[in-house]
Amino acid sequence: MTKERIAALATGASSPETPEPVKAPRLTAPGLLALKGRRKIAALTAYDAPTAALLDAAGVDVLLVGDSIEMVVYGAADTLGATLDRMVAHAKAVSGAAKRALVVGDLPYLTYHTTPEEAVRNAARFVVEGGCRAVKLEGGVQRLPMIKAILSAEIPVMGHLGLTPQSVNALGGFKVQGRRATEARRLLDEAKKLVDAGIFALVLECVPADVAARITEAIPVPTIGIGAGAGCDGQILVFHDLVGLTVPGARTPRFVRRYADLGALVQKAAAAYVADVRAGSFPSEAESFASDPVDPADAAGVVLYAAGAQRR
Repeated sequence: MTKERIAALATGASSPETPEPVKAPRLTAPGLLALKGRRKIAALTAYDAPTAALLDAAGVDVLLVGDSIEMVVYGAADTLGATLDRMVAHAKAVSGAAKRALVVGDLPYLTYHTTPEEAVRNAARFVVEGGCRAVKLEGGVQRLPMIKAILSAEIPVMGHLGLTPQSVNALGGFKVQGRRATEARRLLDEAKKLVDAGIFALVLECVPADVAARITEAIPVPTIGIGAGAGCDGQILVFHDLVGLTVPGARTPRFVRRYADLGALVQKAAAAYVADVRAGSFPSEAESFASDPVDPADAAGVVLYAAGAQRR
C-alpha cells in the first residue's frame, strides 16, 4: 500500500466502499499452523464485540485478546495489572462476535508463573468461560513445564519471545531484544525448544528483522511478528494503534503503520454533538417521538388529568 493510499484512508478521503464480509470456515490452531509457507497471516488485538465483528468481517486471521488492554483501554503504563477475570470477560465478548477468526486469550502476568496446575486452570478459563480456542503466554525455557501441562489439557498454546512486556521490569524497559549475537542465538534456541514442547505459533516482538527471519526459517510453526520485520510468517498490531484510537499525544511505536485516525474523528464528532446540544438543535423533531392522538373515549380523562395537574 502506498503512502498516498494510507494518507487517504487515515483522513477519510477517497474511502472505498465497505468491503463484503469475508466468508470462510472458522480458523483453528491446526489450520493456522498449516498456513506456514502458504500465505501471510494477519492478526490484530480485539477487546470487545463490535471491534471483533468488524475485524472478523475484514478477514483478520487471529484476534488476540491481549493483556495490552491494560495500557490502551485502561490507561496503565504497562500490562502487569491485567487480571484474569477482566481478560476472560473481554474474551467472551470477542469470541461471541468472531465467526471465522481464531480467538486467542493472552494469559496475564502471574497466571502461569507458579505451577503447571495453576497454569492449566487459568488457561481453561479462557476456553470454558471466554470461548477462546487457544491461549498465548510469554517466555522461553522457564515456561516449558507450563506449556506442556496446558497442552496436556488439550488447549493449543501460542508462544511469545523477544520483548515480553510482562518482563518489562526485568528487561529494564520496552527494549529491542536479540541485537547481539549471543542474544540472537538464545532466541533461536528457545524458539526451537518451544516448538518441541508443542506450540502452534510464535509471536516475535521487537526482534531485529534479520534475526526474526532466521528464526522463521528454522522452525516449522508460523512466526507472527510485531516490530520484527517482514520476514515473519505473519504480523500483529494493537488495534488501537492501527486506527489511531489513542490518547492525544500518546507515543506511537516505531513499528506501527497507522491506517486511520479514528481519534481525530471521534473528537470531531463529539465536539459537533456538544455544539448541537448546547445550541438546542439536537434532538430535532425527526429524532423525537410524538404521543398518540387522543382517543375521543379518553378525552374526558385527559381533561380531568390536566385540570388536576393545574390545581397542584
